[in-house]
Amino acid sequence: MTRNHADRLRDALPAEKPAGAEGAVENPHGGKLSPQALQIASRLQKSVISPTVLAGTVRLADLAIVAAFGFASLNSGGVPLTSSTTLLPVVTALVLSAAFFQASDCYQIPVMRNIVAQGARITIAWTLVFVTLFMAKTFGNVMRGFEGDLLIIWYGFGLATLLTVRLIVSSFVRHWTRDGRLERRAVIVGGGQAAADFIHEIERQPNNDIRICGLFDDRKGDRSPDIVAGYPKLGTVSDLVEFARIARIDMLIVTIPLRAEKRLLEFLKTLWVLPVDIRLSAHTDKLSFRDRASSFIGTVPIVDVVLKPMADWDSIAKRGFDLVVASMLIVLLAPVMLATALAIRLDSKGPVLFRQKRYGFNNEVIDVLKFRSMYHEMADPTAKKVVTRNDPRVGRFIRRSSIDELPQLFNVLRGELSLVGPRPHAVNAHTNEKLWDEVVDGYFARHKVKPGVTGWAQINGWRGEVDTQEKIQKRVEYDVYYIENWSILFDIRILIQTPFALLKTENAY
Repeated sequence: MTRNHADRLRDALPAEKPAGAEGAVENPHGGKLSPQALQIASRLQKSVISPTVLAGTVRLADLAIVAAFGFASLNSGGVPLTSSTTLLPVVTALVLSAAFFQASDCYQIPVMRNIVAQGARITIAWTLVFVTLFMAKTFGNVMRGFEGDLLIIWYGFGLATLLTVRLIVSSFVRHWTRDGRLERRAVIVGGGQAAADFIHEIERQPNNDIRICGLFDDRKGDRSPDIVAGYPKLGTVSDLVEFARIARIDMLIVTIPLRAEKRLLEFLKTLWVLPVDIRLSAHTDKLSFRDRASSFIGTVPIVDVVLKPMADWDSIAKRGFDLVVASMLIVLLAPVMLATALAIRLDSKGPVLFRQKRYGFNNEVIDVLKFRSMYHEMADPTAKKVVTRNDPRVGRFIRRSSIDELPQLFNVLRGELSLVGPRPHAVNAHTNEKLWDEVVDGYFARHKVKPGVTGWAQINGWRGEVDTQEKIQKRVEYDVYYIENWSILFDIRILIQTPFALLKTENAY
């Protein structure tokens, strides 16, 4: 996917504004990004489609077609579906299809985009599957009782369906490609000749899916000009953090030479809080790295420094787990929630639910739902005053038992929260008149994933009032540990331990 200078500049530079439309694009984060950076970020807010997930989904569809027509063809010939005569050829066809389709590069995005190439590869691979099955039946004396005409029926209907599905897939892939949904969006950190050399190397790679969205560098002047290899410099490294909060960026590629260790460490300290891959360009350093620490974009070597947490299939698995378990919990806990809502309504005036602005994924501000546990006239939606022990404003029972948190299960269904993750903190949360991001270095790293209804820090005793710097420091440490060690089994463990952790109410009020 090579792009010329005209295409790059057209995508990168802000569109001309009509007369009277002076001023910058509104910045939802209230920062100081330039109008040019805001214009580009606003074009990159649509999420991309993971090529890994797309290829995996198509692979599963192919295998489902193979199995479905295998069983249907054999059943039409009167062969019992549970007999070895049926199971052996179907299982064999599934294994052969997976191997031949993969060997034919049928799951490469450029192939799926091309109807002719895709159809030819599918036809050849599918034919090889049945040539192998026919040879096994004829010369291997296996699959006795499996008539040859059933193979022909299976082959014909299976091929027609595979080609039809791939025609549909090709249409979607070409549409998503034109829409920029199948690219990996990258920002270059650094400038000057090193960045220019890296960009030229990337653009020479065949079927390149990297879209460079701009550069950020702290240097100025000749060492870091405003345009590098046709791409604009959009601001400093500090500006990049704000830019990545608005735009959907997949990776940051640092083109600073590895020998500039001090400057490199300063950049990484600033950037690691972002939910993106961070990689170092190694093409100019001529160094060798262990396989687990390095990768390639085409033939260009890069060093994997920070990997995006819960990407590709991990994010799908976690979202599916959230939807299934949250739905079950809502049904099971419905009597408790209804009784709580009724008690609140009868006890005091005001709405049953309380909405509070809290930080979500990537510092997005979301409305978190809770049962109202304060008198309505004493409500504190901005969390300017932290709840303390024996606070007269709150209903202690639903606070200590965390029943007030149950409506957040609906936040999970809406995709704003996860069942398990770092707890969402109020936007103005503070300790000793200092905001928590000022208290803890790297505080915003806990926002690299969706916040959770429960979390690793909470079941380890770090819940309730945060009146010392140590308490918020410990919360962040446990949250970062969770992010770096996440798995579905880890989530299940935390969910199982949560009811027992709720019994310890000394810090909950």
